[in-house]
Amino acid sequence: MPLNRPPRFVISGGGTGGHVFPAIAIADELRRLRPEAEFLFVGAKGRMEMEKVPAAGYRIEGLWISGLQRNFTIDNLSFPVKVLSSLFRSRTLLNEFRPDVVIGTGGYAGAPVLYAAARMGIPTLIQEPNAFAGLANKWLGKRVDKICVAFGGMAKFFPAHKLIITGNPVREQLLDRARELTLDGPPTVLLMGGSGGARSLNEAMAASTEQIGARPQVQWIWQCGKHYLATYADCATARLPNVTITAFLDKMDEAYARAQVVIGRAGSTTIAEIEYLGKPAILVPSPWVAEDHQTKNAEALTRSEAALLVPDGQVKDRLVSEALALLDDPARRDRLGRNARALSKPGAVNRIATEALNLIPSTTNKNSVHATV
Repeated sequence: MPLNRPPRFVISGGGTGGHVFPAIAIADELRRLRPEAEFLFVGAKGRMEMEKVPAAGYRIEGLWISGLQRNFTIDNLSFPVKVLSSLFRSRTLLNEFRPDVVIGTGGYAGAPVLYAAARMGIPTLIQEPNAFAGLANKWLGKRVDKICVAFGGMAKFFPAHKLIITGNPVREQLLDRARELTLDGPPTVLLMGGSGGARSLNEAMAASTEQIGARPQVQWIWQCGKHYLATYADCATARLPNVTITAFLDKMDEAYARAQVVIGRAGSTTIAEIEYLGKPAILVPSPWVAEDHQTKNAEALTRSEAALLVPDGQVKDRLVSEALALLDDPARRDRLGRNARALSKPGAVNRIATEALNLIPSTTNKNSVHATV
């Protein structure tokens, strides 16, 4: 029977910006392709998605769920109860909203809702951004209908017949605005610690007061993360007139537009955005991630001379010096930027949205679309 209502999508991705912003990007693209579509996001209570998703114009419901800590903690004792509670709540939300497709972009809130949807026979899709799949996505891979990935060789984690290489979704409208903005101003370095902040990057900034202060014509945008703002907001480096410290960057397009050099972790979203913009970058892979996948992400760029890599243990000694040296070398910046742009996969978000739309049964999806790249 034809669908007599707009298509409905449940989207779950949270905990970090690397999960939240791809989820929002997919929703934005689905809305562009099907303006009448209806959306419900599902996240984890108390996490950043509960703020960022409504700010993007979408409704969100929170689950009482958290990750399982690797080391024993008291919080781990409540983990089974949280899982059962989240599964029950997910089934209730799915029964009430009646989505046509459920999409997950990673984060522990996605596991219960994707699992519940698969058990209920609702079409499901997950997006795995890294070369090494996360635990939740590996577990879900056997249960969902489609798996969108950014790298080849992912059959070692997932059933090969479900895999589709799409690239990683980025906020293309935001990034396009960044490319179009013309902002006059001094040379600028953008340091991004991610939504939670990066301790080593913050420590490197705090330890480099004299070096940063000696170049007052160079502006620094220091995104330290909400967990670190109280620690670093009043440090000597933060008080320098050429340093702006902030917990989070609400105007990311302007920050990117101003920056001649970008410093960040080597998460998949950061890399995809740097590649899309063609920004010269210094990547500092996190040493705390599974399978050291951020180092492998960064090395994919350094092999193509598309970014510089500074190991996490060397940031205090090298990071600011490397950034200033790169700022002083326009030819090298141009080469890094061009090579990064050559690695970009524009249109990834369109391909993922198209795969989601095509999961709706043809009898109810009269306006299925084909990807436009």
